[in-house]
Amino acid sequence: MMKRLLIVHHTPSPALQAMYEAVRSGAGTDEVGGVEVVSRPALTASAVDALEADAYLLGTPVNLGYLSGALKHFFDQVYYPCLEETARRPFGAYLHGNNDATGALRALESITTGLRWRAVRPPVVVTGEPDRSDLERCWELGAMAAAEIGEV
Repeated sequence: MMKRLLIVHHTPSPALQAMYEAVRSGAGTDEVGGVEVVSRPALTASAVDALEADAYLLGTPVNLGYLSGALKHFFDQVYYPCLEETARRPFGAYLHGNNDATGALRALESITTGLRWRAVRPPVVVTGEPDRSDLERCWELGAMAAAEIGEV
């Protein structure tokens, strides 16, 4: 049975678009089989999307030191419907900001700890324009999340 990796993202900038594309490319690598990659904008991703997924990748800008309202909206929609059903599922995250991401990381950790999701690796945080190494880290994040549920 094919496993599903759900990418929930809020991608309002060229920097986040580049990070998203790198994550999606890594998630869809030929090195990992048996994984369907599904992308949903954070404002339209639903509890059904989350329940149907076996793992998650979350992408967000850091706005005023916090998660984007769009990603927070996603968590508000899925928290109670998914609380028991999605416990222990793997996730990864990538964040982009122009300065400090501490508050956004704290919120992400608090929410995902509440959901009892488990990180496949620490979040990729990029400040300023993403360079080649940042995009490689995004690609690796996508590939690791897929490998966590797929056939390597």
